[in-house]
Amino acid sequence: MAPEQRVNAGQTLMAQGASTDQVLVLRAQGSRSPACVKVVGCLENGAEVLYGIRVSGDLVGELAAIRETNRSATVIACTDGAVHRLPKERFLGFLDRHPEAWRVLATMLGDRLDWANQRRLDFAGFPVEQRVARVAVLLAERHGYPIGDGIDLGIELTQEELGKLVGAARESAVKAVRQLRDAGLIRTGYRRIVVADLAGLKACAMIGR
Repeated sequence: MAPEQRVNAGQTLMAQGASTDQVLVLRAQGSRSPACVKVVGCLENGAEVLYGIRVSGDLVGELAAIRETNRSATVIACTDGAVHRLPKERFLGFLDRHPEAWRVLATMLGDRLDWANQRRLDFAGFPVEQRVARVAVLLAERHGYPIGDGIDLGIELTQEELGKLVGAARESAVKAVRQLRDAGLIRTGYRRIVVADLAGLKACAMIGR
């Protein structure tokens, strides 16, 4: 494994359009909260899209390495954490020497494709409040951990970033979060969302029906 390098919240780890020479493996820095980065795509007009969130144990930049293309998105640390920077040649060499690793990698990429496709379906079929509720449920089930009176999402996100995950403008996202909070389904703090009523949030999100 490559040496560990510590990173700080707000630090840009990869830049969209840059050449590919490394693949990152994300690591927590010994705290309860996982390492967390956001993957952001920027359009020519300055608009941003939040493609997804990656946490401890995830790979970042693997597709560009495999396809030998420039970076398709910018990766920014949301929390303090650590990364292992693997040279592209070392990463590809490992895959060639361990064919079973390709299946693990394909499964991971398939999961990310499923996530992206589900967000497109949600955008076509649900208003903003339900889209936010659906993403909150998924994040709670994937990354959350129980606290005394609810489930902490386990990652730090602003309400604007949560909105970008579901293709909503900041004002619409803030309104949706307020509606869910007023209904007693979630609680909010600085870059923090706690699910107070998971069953109720699932009902709002129409998950499990």
